[in-house]
Amino acid sequence: MADIRLRVGIKAPVDEVFRTFATVEGLKTFWTEKIDGESREGELLRFFFIGETPRAVMRVDEIKNQRLVRWRCMVGPAEWVHTKVIFDIGFDDDETSVLFTHADWTDTGPFMHHCSTKWAYFLLGLKDMLETGAPSIAFPNDAHISKWG
Repeated sequence: MADIRLRVGIKAPVDEVFRTFATVEGLKTFWTEKIDGESREGELLRFFFIGETPRAVMRVDEIKNQRLVRWRCMVGPAEWVHTKVIFDIGFDDDETSVLFTHADWTDTGPFMHHCSTKWAYFLLGLKDMLETGAPSIAFPNDAHISKWG
C-alpha cells in the first residue's frame, strides 16, 4: 500500500483551518463547489466534479475538534475505493500545520502521481486563500494539469 503525504503551513488560526476540512461550507472553498451530505461521523459526503453523478463518496470516519478529519472513500475512481483521506491539523510555532495523507493506494501508477499533484495544488490554493483572501480555486475554477483534470 502506498500513501500520498503532504505538509502545508498556513498562517491562519487553527479553528479556521479546521473548519475548512470539517464542514461542507469549508470544503467547497478549496476542493469542489458542489458537495452533498453532512460532515458528521458516520455520514457520507458526495463530491461532484463533472456531471450529476458524484465522482467521490467519502464516509466521515472521524472528526476531532480542532485536530483531525478522517474519511474513507466508498465510491470513486477504482484507485481511490477504500483509501483513507486524513487532515491532521496542528500548531507549529507561528503557523497552523496541515499533515495531509491519502492512504492505502494499491496502484502507484500515473493516476496516483496526478492526484498527488492535484492535492498539493488544492492545499496550496487553500493556503493562499486563507492567508491573502485570494479567490477560491475549487473545481470548476481549478487549473487542469492533465486529461484527468
